Amino acid sequence: MTKQLLTTATLIIISALWLCAVPADAFRDDEGPTAKPTMVIDTAGVGQEMTRYTGSAPVSAHFYANVQNSGAYTPLYEWHVYKAGHESDPYLVRYDEDFDYVFNETGTSYITLQISFVNGNDTVAYDLRDPFSVEIWTSELKVPNAFSPNHDGVNDEFRVKPDGYKSIVSFHGYIFNRHGVKLFEWTDITKGWDGTYHGHDVADGVYLVNIEARGADGRHYHIKKAINLLRGYTYNSAAGTN
Repeated sequence: MTKQLLTTATLIIISALWLCAVPADAFRDDEGPTAKPTMVIDTAGVGQEMTRYTGSAPVSAHFYANVQNSGAYTPLYEWHVYKAGHESDPYLVRYDEDFDYVFNETGTSYITLQISFVNGNDTVAYDLRDPFSVEIWTSELKVPNAFSPNHDGVNDEFRVKPDGYKSIVSFHGYIFNRHGVKLFEWTDITKGWDGTYHGHDVADGVYLVNIEARGADGRHYHIKKAINLLRGYTYNSAAGTN
């Protein structure tokens, strides 16, 4: 009897040790098909994974379903992009596994994913529980009135500064001299005029800037103003350190 009890106790101890050594996943039934969707936003030329984004338009976003454990199931995808309060009326529906989209309109958009995993008569449904969100600011555009292209690293180009605009989705600028001659034209809001014409420095003085732009909120900007080119101005001289 004592020998039998010892044998039983030994088996219990061995079983307990074996249970500790085996990963918990080994006891799970086959997990059904599922997904782990992700949203990647392009910021400063680098993709960053996030669930919520707030910022200026245009915003390039990439959405990935990231299906897992599909096995013999065929996934059928349905992405919805909608505004707040309009979940049943999405303004964009996509049926691809992954998709890209550029957000150009002010307001908050929500992105959800539904997947039907089909295997014969068997269907497994997946719903993204917490939707992704992209909030676009209202537009803003402020244009400086002077610049100093003297290669001191400060205000060397006439341009809209990064803190001078938000959610501008189209932009076209022109620079004219006082005789109406077009000296420069640009459509990239991050670029600007270096104070030259055909590779030669223009004289200090007053020039005219003409800008046509449109914001993500539909606002149109028509800016015409005089700007001062001050090649002899430096940051240090203005600060009284020269």
